[in-house]
Amino acid sequence: MKKIIAVLLMACMALSMVACGAKDSSRTTFTVGFDAEFPPYGYMDDNGEYVGFDLSLADEVCKRRGWELVKRPIDWDSKDMELSSGTIDCIWNGFTINGREDAYTWSVPYVDNSQVFVVAADSGISTPADLAGKKVGVQRDSSALAALNDDATELRDSFSDLIEYADYNTAFLDFAGGAIDAVAMDIGVANYQIESRDGEFVILDEKLATEQYGVGFLKGNDELKNQVEETLMEMVKDGTFAKIAEEWGLTDAVCLK
Repeated sequence: MKKIIAVLLMACMALSMVACGAKDSSRTTFTVGFDAEFPPYGYMDDNGEYVGFDLSLADEVCKRRGWELVKRPIDWDSKDMELSSGTIDCIWNGFTINGREDAYTWSVPYVDNSQVFVVAADSGISTPADLAGKKVGVQRDSSALAALNDDATELRDSFSDLIEYADYNTAFLDFAGGAIDAVAMDIGVANYQIESRDGEFVILDEKLATEQYGVGFLKGNDELKNQVEETLMEMVKDGTFAKIAEEWGLTDAVCLK
């Protein structure tokens, strides 16, 4: 009898350990790392709330999966450290896949994006070639900077100066003050900045580069990627993705239909 009781106790303990392990491994929160000055994808609004297209998508994913969304603004230069340390679960904020294909585990692309130049409407600058001898601003570690350094070096070398900024809001402050002559940036962010400035700036027709956005996960974290992607595709299928894109004025930019 004692032997039977001992076996039963051991079985109960084993089941308890399995149950505890399952509970510990289950996800209750989902922490998204984002640049808080990258509208309309992620930024702080006038009420001090973090909002944006990507954050709205992440919020809907969390609601459907029963997770609590944690919005974590990060220094863009430190995004890899934040991800590798586990401080964030993913980078979801207008994050370009092109050129980073092997550095992260990626979701499917969901936005077709372009890198463009923004100039003052009355500048007389109509093509990128007209930027020769001009001061151009760009965000550090951005896709626009990568395009200038990798595929448009001749154009870059024609500038009198290429000034790197921590964020585009700061770049536009200098731009408005006449410290620089143009800004190289994502077209979605460019449209947002222009719409808030009464026609003061325009986008040059000729694009610097084209690319796609995805959600970037730590390399090898296929389980979490698959969970998020599965829910994202459910949102596409039932029309929620398109509705959120419309709310943020990005219907023409999204590539998931």
